[in-house]
Amino acid sequence: MGGAARDHGGGLDAAVARHGGTRAGWIDLSTGINPLPYPVPPLPGDVWSALPDSAASTALERAARSHWNVPEGAAVLAAPGASALIARLPALASAARVHIAPPTYNEHAAAFAAHGWELAQTAKASDVAARVIVNPNNPTGHWHDAAALGAPLTIIDESFADIRPEGSLIAHAGEPGVIVLKSFGKFWGLAGLRLGFAIGAPDLIARLGELLGPWPVSGPALAVGALALNDTDWAARTRARLDSDTARLDGLMQGAGAQVAGGCALFRLYRVDNAAAWQERLAKHHIWSRRFPYADDWLRLGLPAPGAWNRLEGAL
Repeated sequence: MGGAARDHGGGLDAAVARHGGTRAGWIDLSTGINPLPYPVPPLPGDVWSALPDSAASTALERAARSHWNVPEGAAVLAAPGASALIARLPALASAARVHIAPPTYNEHAAAFAAHGWELAQTAKASDVAARVIVNPNNPTGHWHDAAALGAPLTIIDESFADIRPEGSLIAHAGEPGVIVLKSFGKFWGLAGLRLGFAIGAPDLIARLGELLGPWPVSGPALAVGALALNDTDWAARTRARLDSDTARLDGLMQGAGAQVAGGCALFRLYRVDNAAAWQERLAKHHIWSRRFPYADDWLRLGLPAPGAWNRLEGAL
């Protein structure tokens, strides 16, 4: 099941070492993180000095239920990032066959492989014990519907879905065997906070909680998460800005000869003649992009911060 390298966005340090400059002087477009993160206010001192209490956990869960319209029958578990959940999800069932349609976020396949699962080529629910779908998919941006569900264990990774809530499959989170993952690092732009959520069948969520152990989420993450999830005005303004910036980026890239191949409002996938050459050309201007080992004509760009657009346009 393994063998392929697990590539990711990021890796800016290596780019700086090769092309010079300082990290602060580079524009990192290799990830799909919102370049204008949620503004974190000053926090009370006790969120740093005391163990996280149950009241803070309850407040975060209440905010998550409201923001994502979590079905009444589903349970909510906060975790130290979606990656921590992905690594533990395969332990919820005995190792068998799992379907993960490529290309997609490669940590899912790596996690199942580490637990002894076999990657299945068929998507038929009757042939697999588990299925993973990424909604919207990374890097293609494809959105799934309920027809993709049905395996005994169905994991729906919605790390990027907050850009378009109507595309979410959260309504199915209360069904047997279904777990929906949410990430706080993408739409809210707070990847360093390390906050993620698993939402789904109560029996599975309870077992996940046992695997994470006590106090899995830090006090600051509990506090900031509750504030941000309750800030519906910020979310609405952010979605509008991301849509506008997406159109602007597409226009710049198409003007430079690229074709839109997919993506969503946090990252864009382009088809180019030679992705390695494009990445190298941008890197000479200290702009870092993402390419893929399995598609030499695919280049992925995140959205620039407000002060970075002119540099990107000049580099193109």
